[in-house]
Amino acid sequence: MPEQSLPESSVSPVTSECDVLVIGGGPAGATIGALLAQQGHKVAILEKGHHPRFHIGESLLPANLALFEKLGVAGAVKAIGIEKWGAEFVSPWHANKSETFQFADAWDKSMPFSYQVRRSEFDEILIRNAARLGAQVIEGCKVREVAFASDPGRATVHAQLEDGRTRQWRARFVVDASGRDTFLGKQFDIKRRNPKHNSSALYAHFTGATRHPGRDEGNITIFWFDHGWFWLIPLADGATSIGAVVWPYYLKSRTQPVRDFFLDTIAMCPALAERLAHATLSTQVEATGNFSYACDRTHGANYLLIGDAFAFIDPVFSSGVMLAMQGGFAGAEALNTCLRDPSRAASALARFDRQVRMGPREFSWFIYRVTNPTMRDMFMGPRNVLRVKEALLSMLAGDIFGKTPIWPSLLALKAIFYIGSALNWRRSLNAMRLRKANIREVEAGTS
Repeated sequence: MPEQSLPESSVSPVTSECDVLVIGGGPAGATIGALLAQQGHKVAILEKGHHPRFHIGESLLPANLALFEKLGVAGAVKAIGIEKWGAEFVSPWHANKSETFQFADAWDKSMPFSYQVRRSEFDEILIRNAARLGAQVIEGCKVREVAFASDPGRATVHAQLEDGRTRQWRARFVVDASGRDTFLGKQFDIKRRNPKHNSSALYAHFTGATRHPGRDEGNITIFWFDHGWFWLIPLADGATSIGAVVWPYYLKSRTQPVRDFFLDTIAMCPALAERLAHATLSTQVEATGNFSYACDRTHGANYLLIGDAFAFIDPVFSSGVMLAMQGGFAGAEALNTCLRDPSRAASALARFDRQVRMGPREFSWFIYRVTNPTMRDMFMGPRNVLRVKEALLSMLAGDIFGKTPIWPSLLALKAIFYIGSALNWRRSLNAMRLRKANIREVEAGTS
C-alpha cells in the first residue's frame, strides 16, 4: 500500500536513507525493486502516479512467464489475462492473407503461450508484489532532481509529494525506471533520437470487436497498411486494444480531432475495419509522437538505466514489458554484487550493460525491416529451411537471453532476406528510399 503521510519540518525536507532508490513503479522498477528487497537491501520505489493507471503495451511474451514464476506473481497474472498462443500477421499486399505464428512451433517447445493483460491491473500486481517483498513504495511522489557530486558514493534524490511537501533520499544507487520520461537520460543529456527508426502511435480501446474462435481468441493481430501497421489485442474483460503505429509525417498531417483521425485511419485497413464493424469506441483516443530513442549509456557512478528509460524502438513485437523485466533482473544481479562485493562491481556492471543492450539490438534488425516488402513476403510465406522459422518464433517469444541455439538460424534468415532483396533489387531500392523518407524527423508540436 502507498506510504502514509509523514510529519515534516517546515524548514527542510525529510531525508531518508536507502541502498537503492528506484524512479518509476512500472514493470522495470517494480521488478528490480522486488528482487533487491527480497535480497535484503533497503529499497525505495517512487512512482509519480497512482496504481492502477492506464498504460499501453498489453501484449506479453512467453519469455515473461518464467519471470513471473521467479517473482511469485504467476497465479495473479494468469487470473487477469487471456491466453495468447500466437501472433497473426495480415498483409493487404498479399490479398489480405493472414499468417499465424504459433509459439508452440518455436525452437524451445516449453513456452507455447503468454497472456494479454490490462496494464493497469498487471502493473499494480507487480508494484504490490514489490511492497510485499519489502520495498518501500511511495506513490504520488515525483522526482525533481538527482544530485551525484555532493556526496561521493551516494546520490541525493529530491522529490515532491502531491500536497507540495518535499522529500529527499540519500541512496547508494539510483535506478532510472521512469519509462518514456527518461529522467536521467534528460538530466545528463544522453537521450538520442534513433536515426534508424521513427514512429508515432494512436490508440484506444473498443468493445464488441470480432474475435477468432477457440484458442486463437487471445492472439495478437498485426495489420500492415500504407502508413505503418495496426495492433489488435483482445483483453480478458471483452475490451480490445487497437493501435496504429504510423510514420511521423502521417500523424503530422492530422487536421481533424484525434478521434476522427484515428477512425479514418482504421478505415484505410479493410481487414481491421471488418473486425471492428460492430465495435464501439470505449475510451478516449490517445496519440504519442517520436517513439524511437536510446540513451548513450546504461549506467554510471551510482546509477542504472533500465527498460524504456534506456531505450525504446517500436512495439511491433510486444517486447517492451519483457525487456523491462529482463532489465530489472539484470540490474538486480548487478546491484546486489555492487552492494555486497564492491571489488566485483566493474565486471558486474559490464555484464549488465551487455544484457541490457542485447535485447534492443536483436529486435531492432527485424523492427527496422518489418514493413519492407521482402520481409512481408517472408512472413506471409514462412519456410523452416535451416530451422529459420523456429528461430524467428523463438525471437518473437522473447527467448533470446537463454541457451536456445537460435543464432546460426537467425543468421541464415538474415541471409535469405538479403538474397531475396537482391533478386528484387528495384523493389528493394524503392523500399529503401521510401523508408528513408518515412522516418524523417518532422517538426514538433503534433498532439
